[in-house]
Amino acid sequence: MAPKRESGKLVAENRRARFNYEIEDTIEAGIVLTGSEVKSLRTGKANIAESYASNENGELYLINSRIDEYKGAARFGHEPTRHRKLLLHKKEMARLLEAIQRQGMALVPLRLYFNARGIAKLLLGLGRGKKVHDKRETEKARDWNRQKGRLLRDKG
Repeated sequence: MAPKRESGKLVAENRRARFNYEIEDTIEAGIVLTGSEVKSLRTGKANIAESYASNENGELYLINSRIDEYKGAARFGHEPTRHRKLLLHKKEMARLLEAIQRQGMALVPLRLYFNARGIAKLLLGLGRGKKVHDKRETEKARDWNRQKGRLLRDKG
């Protein structure tokens, strides 16, 4: 399944996810937010670097993500690190939960953004953790491609 191309505003990105995990599939999920969380996201005050998605009572929740409090909502604010429910179709959720339980994979948030309609979405990656030697190979390949680009630019 090809990932949908988001055309909205990027709020937060987990850049270490593709280095630490071998992402095999991506899926777009909705996220249940309060009003002050949405306003805070629109100002770009979010962090998903250390977060993950987990199964709790047959539903998926985003855990360990941080959405800072919105200054204008001091009275009716929100807790910055609360568990946030993810919205998926039943078949998608069943497929993801099966992959997590049987195959030992992890659900890693890759991007938090607003889509073209202005709705907050989370791009989840279904991946397997890389070993240390795999990470070294990834780093070597990236360095070689960077060096190759420099050589082609200078000589070509």
